Amino acid sequence: MGYIKRDMESKILSLSQEYACILITGPRQVGKTTVLRRLMSPKRNYVTMDDIPSPPTSNVSTDPALFLQMHDLPVFIDEVQYAPELFSYIKIAIDNGAAPGSFWLTGSQAFRMMELAQESLAGRTALLHM
Repeated sequence: MGYIKRDMESKILSLSQEYACILITGPRQVGKTTVLRRLMSPKRNYVTMDDIPSPPTSNVSTDPALFLQMHDLPVFIDEVQYAPELFSYIKIAIDNGAAPGSFWLTGSQAFRMMELAQESLAGRTALLHM
């Protein structure tokens, strides 16, 4: 089966020009990762939190600042709900002037993701739901 184009693709690209961080939530298997992987440029780094605790993501919980330093911006962090420690460090990066589109995040646990985003990234992140 081929790729299914989503109406929100242009919205994602537009918001990436305005916000340093885009967070897309929704149930598993709706295409969050597929859409972003299709839209991302070759210079964007991709990291999935599904692989914890295998390297290179194993240091997320013990040293989230180092983890972010290991992955050049722009970065796409998939299933970020598995690494809630990152939110405060992403906030710091944004407050320190991270460029628009620096962080693309996905998460399949919408309620928990919204709670974390509202606590740490309020006003700094474009929130989309699939």
